[in-house]
Amino acid sequence: MIIGIVSDTHISSRNRYLPAHLLEGLQGVDLIVHAGDFCDWWVYEKLSELAPVEAVAGNNDGDDIVERLGLQKIIEVAGKRIGLVHGDGWRGTTPDRAFNTFPNEAVDIIVFGHSHTPLSEIREDILLFNPGSPTDKRREPRYSYGKIIIEGDQVSAEHFFFDKE
Repeated sequence: MIIGIVSDTHISSRNRYLPAHLLEGLQGVDLIVHAGDFCDWWVYEKLSELAPVEAVAGNNDGDDIVERLGLQKIIEVAGKRIGLVHGDGWRGTTPDRAFNTFPNEAVDIIVFGHSHTPLSEIREDILLFNPGSPTDKRREPRYSYGKIIIEGDQVSAEHFFFDKE
């Protein structure tokens, strides 16, 4: 099972464009997970052309997207439980907030965004993964997205970095 991981696309209704590097990199994935801040439903629809999409809304998404997706969820994929949350809030770091979203849930992976900072770390046997952003790198040197591969009990994660086209 190959899962494409995306967050923080921040697409406006006037700028309906996703980078070719992202679209090419997501070709052939079994599922796409988006950790919020679409900013326009068009992004969900475009990603759905490539693969099924599981997603949550972020702090920059409108009420229509929040109502459709919710702010957090747990999905089961290939025998693994994945917690999905944007990661915004007030206390602690973004990874801490994401991790603390699922304190009493048996999750194997937590996918989050918000900071636009790529991260892959194991905390208490849980993979914390932030793909960064493919469209708004902020202070990061490059744009990014990620993939998580689940093969039996094994889970691996990788970031993919690119420069603007």
